[in-house]
Amino acid sequence: METDMNKKNPAVTATAKRSRRVLDDAFKTKVVLEALKEAAPLNELASKYAVHPNQISQWKALFLKNASTVFSGPKDEKKELETLREERDALHKRIGEKDMDIEFLKKNLRKLNLL
Repeated sequence: METDMNKKNPAVTATAKRSRRVLDDAFKTKVVLEALKEAAPLNELASKYAVHPNQISQWKALFLKNASTVFSGPKDEKKELETLREERDALHKRIGEKDMDIEFLKKNLRKLNLL
């Protein structure tokens, strides 16, 4: 039955294989900022940027929801980065200690002719 449909309408297979557009963050931000200005209705913005008005509304809601992170972001990132650096240094120190222990044990096993 599918083959009959494809013969009648060859566009069926073409649309089934169409992939989604991937829009970058800069584009989304540009659209949202223009929507926040409210200089033009959502329908005009949607036709101008070739996106659905509902999509612009979703981006706008997400943008407003996460707006507070703009000012708090770097402080939290700096604290997290410092914590990760300290953890990394502690792990490097521990690895160094383990390497020294292994070398010590190898040396003593060689003296005892067990290795």
